[in-house]
Amino acid sequence: MKIESASNTAILEHVICNLCCEDDTFLRFPSTLEELVDSASWEAFRCTHPGYGIHPPIVQCKHCGLVYTDPRPRRDAIKRNYEIVEDPLYLQERSARELTFEKHLHSFEKFTGPAQGRRLLDVGAYLGVFVEIANNHGWDAWGLEPSFWASNYARERGLNMTQGTLEEANFLSSSFDAITMWDVIEHLGDPLREMRHVHRILKPGGWIAVHTMDVESRFAKLMGSRWPWLMEMHVYFFSRLTLTKMLEAAGFQVVTVRSEGRYLRLKYLTTRLRPYSKFLGDVVEGITGTTELDKIPLRINLGDLITAYARKP
Repeated sequence: MKIESASNTAILEHVICNLCCEDDTFLRFPSTLEELVDSASWEAFRCTHPGYGIHPPIVQCKHCGLVYTDPRPRRDAIKRNYEIVEDPLYLQERSARELTFEKHLHSFEKFTGPAQGRRLLDVGAYLGVFVEIANNHGWDAWGLEPSFWASNYARERGLNMTQGTLEEANFLSSSFDAITMWDVIEHLGDPLREMRHVHRILKPGGWIAVHTMDVESRFAKLMGSRWPWLMEMHVYFFSRLTLTKMLEAAGFQVVTVRSEGRYLRLKYLTTRLRPYSKFLGDVVEGITGTTELDKIPLRINLGDLITAYARKP
């Protein structure tokens, strides 16, 4: 059965600032799409999609500094694309993602303390890799994921996975001791509303970790319009300041925001490089084809990926 993208019939919507609610922006990055209407398809919403540099207009609020896409397809169209997206290539990077999530959890537990069977929710859990790792560390870990394909995969592995959004899941108030959002907030149509949902279901004294890109990092500024994370699937681009303000507006106390990298296999890195330099991509791919280097995960930290650790009072 052929799956049609929800955005084939989408119209664009104008968006005001999600943080301060002002409607006063300047254009930071012009659109690089051939056309704005009906431009997005579910393929562009794969985690492994190589569409770097392809995006709608990206603006910045003159009042609070939040960076976001405007105009863009309606939220219901974006949501539908995340429901029907499939991404088999993601499976090939499982070993590197396991190392990344092990490190993320180790960092998170410095704030939460040991698991001791407490309840943890991973929002935007995708295939459930982090949920599985958290379970192995003693958490009663649950996942929430809009993709039918990804959530079904996780359930087939015996994981506690709910398909849908925070609003649809309607978890009980104060029902989780810890909540994580790894590379999620930049995809949300209304992040402030979602963070308030998170605040409601987190127990008093509970911790949240929010990992995303830093649009004001040195590497992002150095790359300018060629910064890799300027992509169609990303609709918000936070800085340390705007991420802190967003969490505080939702009722959290932010303890720290710090840079954290990730692990990648060399061959997978070529898919990230090729859109910017075919020559460099070919060189790296040639190296992986003649050596055993691809079996060794590489730790990458360019300073443009950050994690905020915050607590519900």
